[in-house]
Amino acid sequence: MPPIPDSRGFAGSFAGISGGSLILAGGTHFIDKMPWEGGTKLWYDTVHELKAPGGEWKVIGKLPKPNGYGVSITTRDGLVIIGGGNATENFREVFWLGKDANLPPLPKPCAFMAGCMLNDVIYIAGGIETPTATNAMNTFWSLDLKKAGASWQELPPCPGRARILPCMAAVGGAVHLFSGASLRPGKDGKAEREWLSDAWRFKSTTGWERLPDMPRVAVAAPNPAPVSDDNILIFGGDDGTNANFEPKSKHPGFPRDILAFDLKTQSWSKAGEVPFSLVTTNAVPWKDRIVIPGGEARPGVRSPQVWSALLDSKRP
Repeated sequence: MPPIPDSRGFAGSFAGISGGSLILAGGTHFIDKMPWEGGTKLWYDTVHELKAPGGEWKVIGKLPKPNGYGVSITTRDGLVIIGGGNATENFREVFWLGKDANLPPLPKPCAFMAGCMLNDVIYIAGGIETPTATNAMNTFWSLDLKKAGASWQELPPCPGRARILPCMAAVGGAVHLFSGASLRPGKDGKAEREWLSDAWRFKSTTGWERLPDMPRVAVAAPNPAPVSDDNILIFGGDDGTNANFEPKSKHPGFPRDILAFDLKTQSWSKAGEVPFSLVTTNAVPWKDRIVIPGGEARPGVRSPQVWSALLDSKRP
């Protein structure tokens, strides 16, 4: 599809549908040098719009402030922007993009979480409270958009490890949570990751249930995971295999295979490959397709590419 009109691309952007158009907002990239060279990461507030799959991206406005690595949820009433952060702080704000109306703030500042929506209820899992946190948040929140004046509810957390950058999906009356990375303080005082391959399902009536582990880790895979032909599809994601790859400038990128979780047999399989290596990005249902707009192609390197796939999507 038409590339994002910035050759450097963005990671950690918000994306979804508003007024029938594809929206891409905020995100980050490095402007001078790569991170291992001491480069500077910048956060952006630009809002881009694509009205048709074969159209042209246009800048239509700005976010209230530069922001990235939060959650964006497409609803019947528009696009909701949730949390996120910048270099110095994470945010609690929740708002409708393009509308002069805010929603209740998150219970705590939060970025690097995942989210999805089931029956007009938004669910948020995991994340970190501050940019320098060395432990992830083991939180699970919900906001019922059907109830006027509703506030965020704290639900029983996932029994697995607290995590950042998981992937979520809503289908079959349940919320699913996959992979991510737990955090611990390293010797240098900075966060170290422990890569997770577990899978979970939550129903409001029965709570959490552990599902078969994934064939591999899939941190920061496009979120929410799309559903097609009774399968939840995980497009790529970082499996951690090359986390310490040297030289960093030659990093091969992230896995491109598609992991499929069969909702009927409760089993995993491989379902082909995608032609891209993109993480910290979104999977957006738009018209008759799923769109992956930009993201991180390998550590420090963003991509302006926008990919789409035709799917038989199931509604939650």
